[in-house]
Amino acid sequence: VQVVESGGGLVQAGGSLRLSCVASGITFRLYDMGWYRQGPGKQRELVAGISSGGSSRYADFVKGRFTISRDNAKNTVWLQMNSLKPEDTAVYYCNAVIAGSINNYWGQGTQVTVSS
Repeated sequence: VQVVESGGGLVQAGGSLRLSCVASGITFRLYDMGWYRQGPGKQRELVAGISSGGSSRYADFVKGRFTISRDNAKNTVWLQMNSLKPEDTAVYYCNAVIAGSINNYWGQGTQVTVSS
């Protein structure tokens, strides 16, 4: 199983980035997918999730700015991030999980840095 994120980088406040996550070696359509982040000195936190059925949820601090989407045919989930703020600076991780099972996989993370 491989979970690989891409798309991070350095952006100015107010800018946008689109993160991608490709998961291989799993039956992607069965998995709930999530984006998490971990800022300097902080705990990892949920940013957005999308269920196997396509229902999405967002942390309050990104509502209206970030959008999660998935394409089961491409084994890919995206996180469109708009109106970025310096406090969005973190390593962003992709997670693939089947709820209540041992099937839980993480990517290596991609760095997002937002300058003021």
